[in-house]
Amino acid sequence: MTRWDAAVEESTSGPVTSSGPTVRRFEPREVPLGGIRGILVHRSLPQRELPMVGAWCFLDRFDDEETTMRVLPHPHMGLQTVTWPIEGTIRHRDSVASDVVVKPGELNIMTSGSGISHSEFSVGDESGPIRGLQLWVALPREMAGVEPFFEQYTTLPVFTVDGLVATVLVGRLGNVVADATIYTPLVGADAVITAGATVTMPLESHFEYAVMVISGTLDVAGERVTSGPLLYLGTEREQVELSSSDGARFVLLGGAPFGDEIIMWWNFVGRSHEEIVAAREDWENNSPRFGHVDGHGRQRIPAPPLPSVRLTPRRRRV
Repeated sequence: MTRWDAAVEESTSGPVTSSGPTVRRFEPREVPLGGIRGILVHRSLPQRELPMVGAWCFLDRFDDEETTMRVLPHPHMGLQTVTWPIEGTIRHRDSVASDVVVKPGELNIMTSGSGISHSEFSVGDESGPIRGLQLWVALPREMAGVEPFFEQYTTLPVFTVDGLVATVLVGRLGNVVADATIYTPLVGADAVITAGATVTMPLESHFEYAVMVISGTLDVAGERVTSGPLLYLGTEREQVELSSSDGARFVLLGGAPFGDEIIMWWNFVGRSHEEIVAAREDWENNSPRFGHVDGHGRQRIPAPPLPSVRLTPRRRRV
């Protein structure tokens, strides 16, 4: 269920200067995920100049051809994780007693609120292809302390126009609305455009948008994009023209510019240095705040050291 109302919508459209329509390309960086037994991912958000797109504050793409995912229990607060497998299956366990296997075409969304912990493991002991996306949505200030909960969706709504089919993961695309609980005006969609097609996709003019190609070649807003970079489209667009000579699969992210200033550190989203420090201490001290993930004994990922400087909000430069 979409859960933004007028009060929340007002709070999330705060003092962010609109960039207007633009086209900016941002390259991902390679990051190890989950410690020694983890995997390498390609991180497209946050960027130094573009920390967020709407409330989307984090985007990892994992695309190993032969690996096993072994991400031990770790904490989150102040955000929602959105997990979208493309190939391979992942077992999710968390501290609110969820224990599910998520498959390609199925969506996991976990709302951390005041605090949650979870693990993510490949299904089975044999290595194999693991491809997919994990995204984070920052919770607005009013909902940052909500009680944690977990949702899984095995059937998702689809937006279609001639030449394009888009699975709507969260939020709204055109007149299609996803069921996943969100707290700010938002959209996330996995779309496929057929070879030779030219499509006009409707957008919300008060949203900002970005596109990331998963496979194929996509022409969007006059720019040709292949797999890898994040293409930021700015705001004030009521539609965007898409075409592809060979067919393409891509992800569309968008949302109302996020009005809160946030601090992101490790797996936490907060509003102050002190809030982040307290969350780290709670995790390291085994506070009941983050609960316990069954099936791992005492194994967990320890928090990294805090930097020697005071943590400050991320500010965009585009």
